[in-house]
Amino acid sequence: MRGAGQQPIIVLSQGTKRESGHQVQIGNITACKTIADVIRTSLGPRAMLKMLMDPMGGIVMTNDGNAILREITVKHPAAKSMIEIARTQDEETGDGTTSVIVLAGEVMAQAEQFLEQNIHPTIIIQAYRAALEDMIKLAEEKFSKPIDINNDKEIVSVVKSCLGTKMLSKWMDLAVQISLDAVKTIRVDKGNASEIDIKRYCRIEKIPGGTIEDSRVIKGVVLNKDVTHAKMRRRIEHPRIVLLDCNLEYKKGESQTSLEIMKEEDISRILEQEEESIRKQCDEIISVKPDLVFTEKGVSDLAQHFLLKAGITAIRRLKKTDNNRLARVCGARIVNDTTDLRESDVGTQADLFEVAKIGDEYYTYVTSEKTTACTICLRGPSKDVINEVERNLQDSLHVVRNVMLNPRLVPGGGALEMALAQAITEKGKTMEGVRQWPYKAVARALEVIPRTLIQNCAGNTIRQLTALRAKHAQNAENWTWGINGTTGELVDMCKLDIWDPLSVRVQVLKTAVETSVMLLRIDDIVSGTKKAQQGDGPQQEMPQ
Repeated sequence: MRGAGQQPIIVLSQGTKRESGHQVQIGNITACKTIADVIRTSLGPRAMLKMLMDPMGGIVMTNDGNAILREITVKHPAAKSMIEIARTQDEETGDGTTSVIVLAGEVMAQAEQFLEQNIHPTIIIQAYRAALEDMIKLAEEKFSKPIDINNDKEIVSVVKSCLGTKMLSKWMDLAVQISLDAVKTIRVDKGNASEIDIKRYCRIEKIPGGTIEDSRVIKGVVLNKDVTHAKMRRRIEHPRIVLLDCNLEYKKGESQTSLEIMKEEDISRILEQEEESIRKQCDEIISVKPDLVFTEKGVSDLAQHFLLKAGITAIRRLKKTDNNRLARVCGARIVNDTTDLRESDVGTQADLFEVAKIGDEYYTYVTSEKTTACTICLRGPSKDVINEVERNLQDSLHVVRNVMLNPRLVPGGGALEMALAQAITEKGKTMEGVRQWPYKAVARALEVIPRTLIQNCAGNTIRQLTALRAKHAQNAENWTWGINGTTGELVDMCKLDIWDPLSVRVQVLKTAVETSVMLLRIDDIVSGTKKAQQGDGPQQEMPQ
C-alpha cells in the first residue's frame, strides 16, 4: 500500500498472510467439500467404518461422524468450523452428525456456481435463510406426525431406525431396552416440562469381559472402587450413607509449613495432636450412626481403624460427578466438613450396598428402586468393541430423550429431505429475481442425503433418485417415500417403520444452512505466523 508521497505503508506485520475476495470463498467451499467427502461413506445402514490412529498409537474404529472428525487435525479455518458443527450437533441432539456435515458441504458446493456468476454473497445468504425458514415450517406442520410417548412400541421403532446404521444393530432389542429403561429412570417431571439429564445422571461403566448380551441397566451407581480396609463389610442392606467432600486425614496447612522441635516430648505431642484430630473427625461421623462413608478425598490408616471399630465401611477418592449421583440415589447431602454433619445429611433411600469382583477388578454397587440416577454396565470382548458400543448407546439415549421432550417424528431414509426439496422447488418457481436460483439450489442440496444412501449400498444412483423425485412430484401424499438404505430400493417409510425425531432433523437443517451462511460471509482471511509448538504432534493430517 502506498501513501500520498508514494512511500510504501506497511499495515500488516511481516510474515502475515492475507487472502481476500473470491479466492477466500472458493477456498472455504473446497475445504467444506473435502470434509464432507471424508465421512460421506459413513452415512446409512451400509456405512463404512473409519480406522483412525491417535498420537499415542491407539486405534479408533467408528462410523460416528463426530468421533471421526474429533480425531483428525485440519489446518484450514473453514474445515475447523465444519468439525465444530459436528460436535455441536452431537451435544444438542446426539444424532445426525454425519448428515449435518454431508448437507453443509453440499449447501456450500451449490453456492460455488453463483459466486462464479458474480452474484453477490448477500443475495445467496438471503435466499438460503428464506429456504431454511420455509423448510422448518414445512417439517413441523406438514411432514411430521405426533407420537404417544407412553407407548413404548412407537419409541422402539425410532430407536431402531437410529441404531440400524450402527455396530449395535446386531443387538438391537437389547440396546433399545437399555436406552428406554435408562431414560425412564432419570426422567424427572417438573410441572408441564420434563428434565432428562443424561450427562449428569446416566453413567456408562465399561467392564471388559463377557459378551455384549451381559450388558444391563442398574438403578443406582456403580463405581470401580473397593472398600479401604479388607475387613470392612462388603454387603449392607438399607445402608445409612454419609457423603463427604473432605479428607479424613490430619489437616496440613495451605502453604508449606516448617516445625522446629526443641524437645523430645514435642514429637510425641505432635503425633498425639494428629491422632486427636483424626479421632475427633471419626467421632463426629460415628455420632450420626452411618453404615457407609464415601469421600472425594483420602482416608488415613488411623481413620480406617476407628471407622472399622465402629462397624462403618469407607470408600475414598470418588469423582465429584459420582458423588452427586450417589446423593441422588440415597438422598444424602454432600458435607464439606465433618463438624457440620447432621442427622438430616444422612442418606437412607438406598436399598443395597454391595462390592462384587468382576475379573480382577472390584466394583461397588449402590442401588435403589426409587432412584432417578442409573448406571449402564457395558460388557464386551475387547476395549475397541466396548468403546464403539458406548458411542452407539449414547446416540440411542439421546434419541429417546429427544422424542420424550419433543414427541414428533419425521420419516427417515431421505424421505423428509426429498419431500422438502420438492416443496422448496415448487415455491421457488413463484419467486422473482435472482434470489430464486440460490433458493432452488437448497432443494438440490437436500437431495444429497437420499443420493448418498443409494451410493453407499451400491444402488443405481441416477435411476433411483429420479424415480424418488418423480414419486414425490406425482402426489403430495407420497411424502413418506424414501430409500431403503440396505437394498437401495424405493420404499414407504411407514411400512418399514423408519422414523427420526423431528428435533434431530430440524437441528441438522438449521446447523447446515447457518454454517454455510456464516462461511459465505467471509471475504478476508488474515493469518499470522505461528511458532512451531513442540509436543503437539499432528493426529491425522487432512488436505488443506
